[in-house]
Amino acid sequence: MNPANQFSSMIRNDGNDGGYVSSSSGLPLGQSGNIMESQIHSLDMASNTSESELMPLLMEEEFDSKSGSHDNNEEGKSSDEQDVNQPERIKRYHRHTQHQIQEMENFFKNCPHPDDKQRKELSRELGLEPLQVKFWFQNKRTQMKNQNDRSELSSLRDENEKLRTEHVQLREALNNATSCPICGGPQISLGEMSFEENQLRIENARLKEEVDRISAFAAKYVGKPVSSLNVYSPSVTPPSSLDLGNAFGNNREVIRSSFNGPTEAEKPFIIELAVAAMEEFIQMAQMGEPLWLPSVDRRTNFLNEEEYVRLFPTGIGPKIAGFKTEASKDTAVVFLNPINLVEILMDTNKWSSMFSSIVSTAVTMDVLSTGVAGNFNGALQVIFAEFQVPFPQVPTRDCYFVRYCKRSVDGIWAVVDVSLDYLRPIPTASCQRRPSGCLIQAMPNGYSKVTWMEHVEADDTAIYNIYKPLLNSGLAFGAKRWIATLDRQCERLASAMATNLPDDDMTNMVLGGPEGRRSVLKLAERMVISYCSGVSATAAHQWTTLSGSGSENDVRIMFRKSINDPGRPPGIVMCAATSFWLPISAKTVFDFLRDVNTRSEWDILSNGSVIQRLVYIANGRETGSSVSILRVNSSAISSQNNMLILQESSTDPTGSFVVYAPVDVPAMNTVINGGDPEYVALLPSGFAILPDGPPGRIAGGSLLTIAFQIFVDSVPTAKLSLGSVATVNKLIACTVDKIRAALLSDTPRC
Repeated sequence: MNPANQFSSMIRNDGNDGGYVSSSSGLPLGQSGNIMESQIHSLDMASNTSESELMPLLMEEEFDSKSGSHDNNEEGKSSDEQDVNQPERIKRYHRHTQHQIQEMENFFKNCPHPDDKQRKELSRELGLEPLQVKFWFQNKRTQMKNQNDRSELSSLRDENEKLRTEHVQLREALNNATSCPICGGPQISLGEMSFEENQLRIENARLKEEVDRISAFAAKYVGKPVSSLNVYSPSVTPPSSLDLGNAFGNNREVIRSSFNGPTEAEKPFIIELAVAAMEEFIQMAQMGEPLWLPSVDRRTNFLNEEEYVRLFPTGIGPKIAGFKTEASKDTAVVFLNPINLVEILMDTNKWSSMFSSIVSTAVTMDVLSTGVAGNFNGALQVIFAEFQVPFPQVPTRDCYFVRYCKRSVDGIWAVVDVSLDYLRPIPTASCQRRPSGCLIQAMPNGYSKVTWMEHVEADDTAIYNIYKPLLNSGLAFGAKRWIATLDRQCERLASAMATNLPDDDMTNMVLGGPEGRRSVLKLAERMVISYCSGVSATAAHQWTTLSGSGSENDVRIMFRKSINDPGRPPGIVMCAATSFWLPISAKTVFDFLRDVNTRSEWDILSNGSVIQRLVYIANGRETGSSVSILRVNSSAISSQNNMLILQESSTDPTGSFVVYAPVDVPAMNTVINGGDPEYVALLPSGFAILPDGPPGRIAGGSLLTIAFQIFVDSVPTAKLSLGSVATVNKLIACTVDKIRAALLSDTPRC
């Protein structure tokens, strides 16, 4: 008899896969050892038998043996008596046909564990007993398991041999080395390892265990487990700021102290997440249609979400239900070399100053890597930032993200951000940045080609309907606004660094040379940053909003107390801001508000006096982008004879600003002569003009924001009176009426 058939005839399934019991309970106890040896030998034989040889040999025994034993027991005979008096039961064997085997093989591929109903149905179709079918599937599963075990054992054996060979080669290389391949110092043998080095190895093993422990957490968001990581640099002080102004002062330290950065356990995951985000970002930034679909004016590309899901099914970061996707891409050539641009992007002070109309707050929470010495290749920073649009009714978007900078072998720089909001102790659910950032390619003559990509998910349920077309067009937070702001600011920086003075003769006569020109531009930049901070209150600016202070124009009133704040007068400062829609193009509104000849039509404080322009500094190629110093010629208002007005107007395809502030004559003289403008007190007011939809529309209007900052009381502890609030409300309402009357030929109510 074949050993496999002999073994099969002696087993019964006990209900568990792979568990067997003897089918003949009447065997003498003394034979159990031989039976066990026979079973082991038979199992080994079966495991070495091919499928075509084994399956036809499966046997079938009499299935009424148990029932016969049961009947005999009911007659009062013991099992011993049955064994003595009854002859040994003859077992019959049955070979499965090739058809039966093939059908069970096909069924096994789809369902290796059939239930009772499936076994009965299969036995009826094949002309077999259900128990035969059950044994066949059980033996088939055992055979497959043995085959898999042998295959895995062979693979592990090969891997072990490979590691053993590499180990021997490494030991030989270490023994033959005369210097350390890493540091270049003298080679130390393994027996001469210092106590400190041994402790470092122990710590390294502990960190590896920590990485393995959070691997499952990383796989949830990155789509793969944490692999071997580079050692990150310890936390260091962020790079110092360029001479671009500091908008937030000590409030950065308040945010840093109240908002915890990443923990040690989170840092390996953050590094892996940044690497995965960089891979996805570079792929997306270099693709065109069908992933990116052109806008109406074909100047901006918007993401095809269906194509994105097909190309990147896992994505980076969790998908938040109810959030709306805003994804766009734009390209421009800017007048700034890649090294300087990367330096600005990797310094939060410079970055927030460069994009002051978009970034209201930026704080470096931790630096995981400073990159290669001399540049930021490989730099990793964890940043908290708030993003704004110049409308008091549109809430800011705060984001906690990692920024990763990398330089490719062909010299192209990539700077990518990806959110870490789900690592916060108390996550905020207003905005999530999927891989976003820019590619920077060097061009001749100090220019750079910049491809900017914004991929954001945000909650827009609290946004007024009047502002939603602006957000949907990408002009609020999209790539077009980032790239247009970058282009305008690069022109502004070039203007500030210029040594020639192409402006009019009056300007050259008033300004004290290039130093005076740069000081005036720096003061104007700080004025614009301060204006934006008053339009949208953020965590860094610490304005207090008065409840119930709105008027029919939906004016938002805020105030703050300034004590030792350089650049602001000490005391209580009030800010009033409102936004409204005009059925006039943004360019027409901008030209009207920046023109000194039409200023008296809306400026209540000038009281109809003639405005004279003393200084005009062009700071962009767009008509109207300039910084001016104005004087109010009024004999009736003697106090204004000691005041000048600093005004900056700037425009690009995504929006325009006209911002101004009164400055006393002695302070302005100091700035004109090249003095430090940081301590000149400023209370800026002005306008932000944005189109109400995408560029290229045949018909459209504009969204106009008006904001005033007014000095209320020189005593910081003084109470804010209701009369002051009413006066500011009246001032801003009257200005709105005058602008409407001038542009729409209406009669003002004030």
